[in-house]
Amino acid sequence: MLWFLVLHIMALLFWAASLLYLPALIAGSVARDTHITEPAAQFDSISRFVFTHVATPAALVAIIAGTLVFLVDHTVDGWLVAKLTLVTALVLSHTLAGMLILRAEAANGKPVLRWCWVLGAVVSLLIGGIIWVVLAKPPIEDFL
Repeated sequence: MLWFLVLHIMALLFWAASLLYLPALIAGSVARDTHITEPAAQFDSISRFVFTHVATPAALVAIIAGTLVFLVDHTVDGWLVAKLTLVTALVLSHTLAGMLILRAEAANGKPVLRWCWVLGAVVSLLIGGIIWVVLAKPPIEDFL
Protein backbone atom coordinates (compact mmCIF):
# COMPACT_ATOMS: atom_id res chain seq x y z
CA MET A 1 0.00 0.00 0.00
CA LEU A 2 2.88 2.33 0.75
CA TRP A 3 4.19 2.04 -2.83
CA PHE A 4 0.80 3.01 -4.24
CA LEU A 5 0.71 6.01 -1.91
CA VAL A 6 4.23 7.10 -2.91
CA LEU A 7 3.36 6.70 -6.60
CA HIS A 8 0.12 8.65 -6.05
CA ILE A 9 1.91 11.54 -4.33
CA MET A 10 4.68 11.69 -6.95
CA ALA A 11 2.23 11.67 -9.85
CA LEU A 12 0.06 14.25 -8.10
CA LEU A 13 3.08 16.55 -7.70
CA PHE A 14 3.87 16.30 -11.41
CA TRP A 15 0.22 16.84 -12.35
CA ALA A 16 -0.21 19.83 -10.05
CA ALA A 17 3.06 21.42 -11.18
CA SER A 18 2.18 21.04 -14.83
CA LEU A 19 -1.33 22.42 -14.28
CA LEU A 20 0.13 25.43 -12.50
CA TYR A 21 2.62 25.99 -15.32
CA LEU A 22 0.29 25.43 -18.27
CA PRO A 23 -1.64 28.74 -18.06
CA ALA A 24 1.65 30.66 -18.18
CA LEU A 25 2.85 28.56 -21.13
CA ILE A 26 -0.41 29.13 -23.00
CA ALA A 27 -0.38 32.86 -22.32
CA GLY A 28 3.26 33.06 -23.39
CA SER A 29 2.61 31.19 -26.62
CA VAL A 30 -0.32 33.48 -27.45
CA ALA A 31 1.76 36.61 -26.84
CA ARG A 32 4.74 35.22 -28.78
CA ASP A 33 2.87 33.63 -31.70
CA THR A 34 0.71 36.58 -32.70
CA HIS A 35 2.95 37.30 -35.67
CA ILE A 36 3.11 33.67 -36.87
CA THR A 37 0.62 32.93 -39.62
CA GLU A 38 1.76 29.40 -40.42
CA PRO A 39 -0.57 26.99 -38.56
CA ALA A 40 1.92 24.10 -38.55
CA ALA A 41 4.32 26.08 -36.34
CA GLN A 42 1.62 26.71 -33.74
CA PHE A 43 0.58 23.05 -33.38
CA ASP A 44 4.10 22.10 -32.34
CA SER A 45 3.97 24.16 -29.16
CA ILE A 46 5.58 23.42 -25.83
CA SER A 47 2.24 23.90 -24.08
CA ARG A 48 0.75 21.06 -26.15
CA PHE A 49 3.80 18.90 -25.35
CA VAL A 50 3.53 19.55 -21.60
CA PHE A 51 -0.21 18.87 -21.69
CA THR A 52 0.00 15.61 -23.65
CA HIS A 53 3.32 14.19 -22.40
CA VAL A 54 3.52 15.39 -18.79
CA ALA A 55 0.17 16.56 -17.38
CA THR A 56 -2.15 13.92 -18.82
CA PRO A 57 0.01 10.86 -18.03
CA ALA A 58 0.68 12.22 -14.53
CA ALA A 59 -3.05 12.76 -14.03
CA LEU A 60 -3.83 9.21 -15.12
CA VAL A 61 -1.15 7.71 -12.87
CA ALA A 62 -2.27 9.87 -9.92
CA ILE A 63 -5.91 8.86 -10.34
CA ILE A 64 -5.15 5.16 -10.82
CA ALA A 65 -2.69 5.02 -7.89
CA GLY A 66 -5.11 6.99 -5.69
CA THR A 67 -7.88 4.57 -6.55
CA LEU A 68 -5.63 1.64 -5.64
CA VAL A 69 -4.77 3.29 -2.30
CA PHE A 70 -8.50 3.73 -1.65
CA LEU A 71 -9.27 0.12 -2.56
CA VAL A 72 -6.40 -1.40 -0.57
CA ASP A 73 -6.89 0.78 2.53
CA HIS A 74 -10.72 0.59 2.54
CA THR A 75 -11.01 4.25 3.56
CA VAL A 76 -14.53 5.66 3.48
CA ASP A 77 -14.63 8.99 5.31
CA GLY A 78 -16.22 12.35 4.73
CA TRP A 79 -12.91 14.05 4.01
CA LEU A 80 -12.27 11.54 1.22
CA VAL A 81 -15.54 12.49 -0.45
CA ALA A 82 -14.54 16.17 -0.18
CA LYS A 83 -11.12 15.36 -1.66
CA LEU A 84 -12.62 13.40 -4.54
CA THR A 85 -14.96 16.31 -5.26
CA LEU A 86 -11.99 18.69 -5.45
CA VAL A 87 -10.08 16.20 -7.62
CA THR A 88 -13.06 16.05 -9.98
CA ALA A 89 -12.91 19.84 -10.27
CA LEU A 90 -9.16 19.53 -10.94
CA VAL A 91 -9.88 17.06 -13.75
CA LEU A 92 -12.32 19.59 -15.25
CA SER A 93 -9.62 22.26 -14.97
CA HIS A 94 -7.24 19.90 -16.76
CA THR A 95 -9.77 19.57 -19.57
CA LEU A 96 -10.20 23.35 -19.72
CA ALA A 97 -6.43 23.74 -20.05
CA GLY A 98 -6.57 21.49 -23.10
CA MET A 99 -9.39 23.57 -24.53
CA LEU A 100 -7.36 26.74 -23.95
CA ILE A 101 -4.45 25.21 -25.85
CA LEU A 102 -6.77 24.48 -28.77
CA ARG A 103 -8.22 28.00 -28.62
CA ALA A 104 -4.73 29.53 -28.53
CA GLU A 105 -3.63 27.43 -31.51
CA ALA A 106 -6.72 28.43 -33.49
CA ALA A 107 -5.77 32.11 -33.08
CA ASN A 108 -9.23 33.24 -34.08
CA GLY A 109 -9.26 36.35 -31.93
CA LYS A 110 -11.09 34.84 -28.95
CA PRO A 111 -9.75 35.96 -25.56
CA VAL A 112 -7.24 33.53 -24.11
CA LEU A 113 -5.09 35.54 -21.73
CA ARG A 114 -7.96 36.33 -19.36
CA TRP A 115 -8.93 32.66 -19.20
CA CYS A 116 -5.31 31.73 -18.49
CA TRP A 117 -5.43 33.94 -15.39
CA VAL A 118 -8.74 32.41 -14.31
CA LEU A 119 -7.46 28.88 -14.88
CA GLY A 120 -4.29 29.57 -12.89
CA ALA A 121 -6.27 30.97 -9.97
CA VAL A 122 -8.78 28.10 -9.97
CA VAL A 123 -6.06 25.44 -10.16
CA SER A 124 -4.16 27.13 -7.30
CA LEU A 125 -7.28 27.16 -5.12
CA LEU A 126 -8.12 23.56 -5.94
CA ILE A 127 -4.62 22.30 -5.18
CA GLY A 128 -4.57 24.24 -1.91
CA GLY A 129 -7.98 22.84 -1.02
CA ILE A 130 -6.91 19.28 -1.78
CA ILE A 131 -3.77 19.65 0.34
CA TRP A 132 -5.77 21.14 3.21
CA VAL A 133 -8.44 18.41 3.14
CA VAL A 134 -5.86 15.61 3.02
CA LEU A 135 -3.69 17.01 5.81
CA ALA A 136 -6.45 18.33 8.11
CA LYS A 137 -8.95 15.51 7.51
CA PRO A 138 -11.81 17.66 8.82
CA PRO A 139 -14.88 15.86 10.19
CA ILE A 140 -17.16 16.65 7.26
CA GLU A 141 -19.95 14.52 8.74
CA ASP A 142 -20.48 17.16 11.46
CA PHE A 143 -21.34 19.77 8.82
CA LEU A 144 -23.95 17.61 7.08
